[in-house]
Amino acid sequence: MEDQIKRDRNHPSVMMWSIGNEIREQFDSTGITITRELVKIVKDLDNTRPVTTALSEADGKKNFLYKSGALDILGFNYHPETYADFPKNYPGEKFVAAETISGYATRGYYDTPTDSTRHWPTSSKANFTQGNDQFAVPAYDNVAAYWGSTHEETWKLIKKYDYLSGEFVWSGFDFIGEPVPYPWPARSSYYGIIDLAGFPKDVYYMYQSEWTDKPVLHLLPHWNWETGKTVDVWAYYNNADEVELFLNGRSLGTRSKQGEDLHVVWKVPFEPGVLKAVSRKDGKVVLTEEKRTAGKPAKIELIADRKLIKSDGKDLSFITVRILDAAGNVLPDADNLVNFTIKGKGTLAGVDNGAQASMESFKEPQRKAFHGLCLAIVQASKSPGLVTFTARAEGLMPATVTIKVK
Repeated sequence: MEDQIKRDRNHPSVMMWSIGNEIREQFDSTGITITRELVKIVKDLDNTRPVTTALSEADGKKNFLYKSGALDILGFNYHPETYADFPKNYPGEKFVAAETISGYATRGYYDTPTDSTRHWPTSSKANFTQGNDQFAVPAYDNVAAYWGSTHEETWKLIKKYDYLSGEFVWSGFDFIGEPVPYPWPARSSYYGIIDLAGFPKDVYYMYQSEWTDKPVLHLLPHWNWETGKTVDVWAYYNNADEVELFLNGRSLGTRSKQGEDLHVVWKVPFEPGVLKAVSRKDGKVVLTEEKRTAGKPAKIELIADRKLIKSDGKDLSFITVRILDAAGNVLPDADNLVNFTIKGKGTLAGVDNGAQASMESFKEPQRKAFHGLCLAIVQASKSPGLVTFTARAEGLMPATVTIKVK
């Protein structure tokens, strides 16, 4: 604890200290002693920031870390059902949601209907019988762990009650391990707002619409389905009064968020073509977004986040690899194997595609696309020059991007 405080106390990004996460002493009287001891260590080294801890026992009468009286801020993990009674149960206390959500999603995978929340599995004692042979979870934000809740369910509560100071979402990124709810070969989590390759899932745009001032209009899902299938079409938006949806030029109606709504929905029988959303404020167009029915895979597109990196042997350029049809639309189900070659002043640091059950290597110079995307990471050498990165796949037009190492 002393090492941690001394290391980080001059970092302006640190706004509070935590002495632990779900530590077992909260369930017996030793929790009183150890909480006071740890808080004293923090306060002796830095008395400018409050101290919290992440409690998994939400009943204060049973929680011995709370009973210590030493915590400045009470941090609770999950248990959103207790939020409404917090002022009554903990009068005068300050509160933060230390860990929330545990909602699942697989980027680019969708199924319907989306009208209710699913818990996979339904309890700690229940066998997991839901799911599918793709080891995927719908990206509509309607599936959560039995101990958790969806992103929208929890954020609505945080917004509703002024005494809730905020939340920490589990988790920002997918990560290796905790592949709940699926068994092997699932080997990374499904919790992230962003997948393991760094590609945003759809709920990313819900947070962007709520937590930033940036104008947002995000339409989901993709628009490649069987003709006649009824598809739940969602839109996240902000800085607007309404969103109108069009299919091949025909209006399907205008929707506005009502009450606590965080998105709007249409149920649309699929027909190939162009699905377009238009957001408006005071009758003026704010943003438009389109989803087009994609054809056959035709070419590769490479998008480097930076084309100029430092010659320090460490700097990185992240290259998004997209599988497109002839018109430039991403293929939502493309799984082409893409091979990479790199020449010049750089090396291939890693590859990924965000698939939670993929057994592919993170280091081999190839990767299958997952729902049309994969990632390659180029690492600079220690001498300046150029890096030429090329991606090829059978039957597709290859693509090349040049990175300058300076």
